[in-house]
Amino acid sequence: MIIGIDGNEANVQEKVGVSVYTAELLSYFQKKAEQDLQIIVFLRQPPTKRLPKETSFYKYELVSGPMLWSQVFLPLRLFLKRNVDVFFSPAHYSPRYCPVPLVVTIHDLAFFYYPNEFLKKDLYKLKNWTSQSVKKAKSIVAVSKNTKKDILKQYDLPAEKVSVVYNGFEKTDGKPTPSEFAKKPYILFTGTLQPRKNILLLIRSFADFSKTHTDYSLIIAGKKGWLYDEIFQEVARLGKGEKIVFTDYISDSELIGLYKNAEFFVMPSLYEGFGVPVLEAMSYGCPVISSFSSSLPEIAGEASLYFDPTNANDLTEKMMMLADNNSLKKDLIDKGKEQIKKFSWRKCAEETLEIIKNAA
Repeated sequence: MIIGIDGNEANVQEKVGVSVYTAELLSYFQKKAEQDLQIIVFLRQPPTKRLPKETSFYKYELVSGPMLWSQVFLPLRLFLKRNVDVFFSPAHYSPRYCPVPLVVTIHDLAFFYYPNEFLKKDLYKLKNWTSQSVKKAKSIVAVSKNTKKDILKQYDLPAEKVSVVYNGFEKTDGKPTPSEFAKKPYILFTGTLQPRKNILLLIRSFADFSKTHTDYSLIIAGKKGWLYDEIFQEVARLGKGEKIVFTDYISDSELIGLYKNAEFFVMPSLYEGFGVPVLEAMSYGCPVISSFSSSLPEIAGEASLYFDPTNANDLTEKMMMLADNNSLKKDLIDKGKEQIKKFSWRKCAEETLEIIKNAA
């Protein structure tokens, strides 16, 4: 059997999100490649040194094409040289025409619920190309039960066509950078500044919380995404500029330091396909408060306090509850250490590879 894979998401210098997912799967697939299970990874550009090395049964193949690569040039290659038995696309977009069975991973359908967060050209591709992918695919991998539910809701597909395979998680190794904020207690949020992260509600909840917990700060760590002006305006309106700190993009070592020293982590998001920051916080012994929305309850399990993401008072109450209860903090930390054991890249890759082989 020969498996073809779109490896472009992993062929980047800085890997986040889907790039990490693709790179982890390729690393596992390379180790499993043999005479009876060969892998061809298709790329637009030469492979970076960070990608797994070629072997006798794991190869990279460059397919040139300036635009519409997955829609024109990749399909043309697959038709002209029919040496692939099944094709795997790890991120929504797949060859428009594919002469072999197709497997595609869908990470989330945020573009249906928050279309204003996407550039028009990206939104068009996400809507149209994702629709093509899921309808053509023989099998679909969803990264959470919530994502599967959304796929079945938005597309007229049989449930058995969609398999849930959770993303893996691996704690980032590295020495934490000492945090300048560690002198006083702080609450942490990490993520891109954009509307569906629900940062406005977090800010309003913190403003109420800080009336009684005056020594606390709120650290918002993450780069600016889009439609973020209202976030800064709200901080100014509430007069909390000295208590709410925006770090912008930070390094891994700085992030580790923030997690390790935070009193607790809050994930207020309205929609997440998976929710990696929740697992990151747990891995560094940071208690978690999470919104009870989308995939977050199935990822965080019993290792989190939950709140209604439309109710600022509910979040304020949970903050106060956790801030004033050290035994509850310890309980959540202990549960978090157990929860992260449920997610491994090896398990994710094994289950995904089995789906691909079954589709061939």
